[in-house]
Amino acid sequence: MQREVGSCPLAPSVRSRLIAAGFHTVQDVVEVTASELAREAGISEDSAVKVLQILRPENQRGSSTAQKHTALALLEEEQAQASIITFCSALDESLGGGVPLSKVTEICGPPGVGKTHLCMQLAVDVQIPECFGGVDGETMYIDTENSLLVERLVDVANACVLHCSLITQAHQQDDQKIAMQRFTLNHILSHIHYVNCHSYAELLAQMLVLPDFIAQHSKIKLVIIDSIAFPFRHSFDDLSLRTRLLNMLAQQLIHIANQHKLAIVLTNQMTTRIGSSESLLVPALGESWGHAATNRIILHWERLQRFAALYKAPNQKDVTVQFEITHKGFRDVQAVEPETSSSKSEINPRKRPREHDKEYQP
Repeated sequence: MQREVGSCPLAPSVRSRLIAAGFHTVQDVVEVTASELAREAGISEDSAVKVLQILRPENQRGSSTAQKHTALALLEEEQAQASIITFCSALDESLGGGVPLSKVTEICGPPGVGKTHLCMQLAVDVQIPECFGGVDGETMYIDTENSLLVERLVDVANACVLHCSLITQAHQQDDQKIAMQRFTLNHILSHIHYVNCHSYAELLAQMLVLPDFIAQHSKIKLVIIDSIAFPFRHSFDDLSLRTRLLNMLAQQLIHIANQHKLAIVLTNQMTTRIGSSESLLVPALGESWGHAATNRIILHWERLQRFAALYKAPNQKDVTVQFEITHKGFRDVQAVEPETSSSKSEINPRKRPREHDKEYQP
């Protein structure tokens, strides 16, 4: 548990200035430099240096001795790490097999492009049994915009169950038959733990209790926050406070992903950056937030078609792939077969052809 600044061995006047400036815990203080602390708390730089000299050892006192690993052991652990498929093989391939565990992945994009649909797909896919190549986990879904559509979630879950059923029928393996006895719609829905947060204070409070919840539900392999930007884009007059809170949140998420070997997926909105000659759409929350996630995927539109650009991934090349949202969920774009000359002659050129498999529009 984080220690309060008010209980630390500091001068009373310094403690009151730190608390008034928004530094409530030791962790809040040690994450800034002495000059930043002096400026924001209204104290001298000498006092700020003394505060950090006192509180930084205090912050490290409760931590255990650092674990030692070899580079080979870290490489083997990285290569053995499982991933959560998206059912879009092009995106899975670009990510090296899917959304990786033990990492933070950020999904950015404008409204309606498919961010929440991808989150719902992952919330279902993380539960695929291991005999089908899945991780057999559970999901913690933190919703800040009331954007989760249960009806669509049911469609995605039914499609996933049907997909695994067809594999079972084709392979006739005993372990898959046993797994399908419990891999049902009700099983999937009952293992998506849902929390609604209406403000940044509720979100930060949820982060404090999240490790205990994961400890009680050890099969959780995916934590989704949809969206991370919404609570922090409103009611913030103090941008420096917002930056500190976001940095603290980023460190918490990275720690949870590493400690519990689970994937954390965040959605982020886009904002307009106005330059000297042009304006660009960029992920919200600023440049410093861009370092929080290991992988960043940007979803965007091009001529009414959806694309996913892998913008940041340490082990993969930057690549852009096309996807679509169907009634089954997040999928590859199906190739359209060219029409033969005989079929063309049967079509009345004055009539518009019917679209038999129109893309789902949320």
